[in-house]
Amino acid sequence: MNQATPDSLPLTALAVGQSGVLEAGDDAGVVPRLRELGFVGGTRVSIVRRGLLGDPIEIELRGYRICLREGDLAGLRVVATERNTT
Repeated sequence: MNQATPDSLPLTALAVGQSGVLEAGDDAGVVPRLRELGFVGGTRVSIVRRGLLGDPIEIELRGYRICLREGDLAGLRVVATERNTT
């Protein structure tokens, strides 16, 4: 059961430079390895850049950056917080 809030959106829907906070809730759809990497509810994430065809996506969280395929991020939802202008 997904407890998505009305203002949440898929992590992959964030634009380059946009930040959000990962939504807490049902982690059943999250790969355990992503949880180990810090993809847990309440964590701020930012989209740094996307590959030429939109995949992979470089994400910054908890002081480090990681590139992941869009399919690996399925099931992660965020509440958008801001858009970086730099």
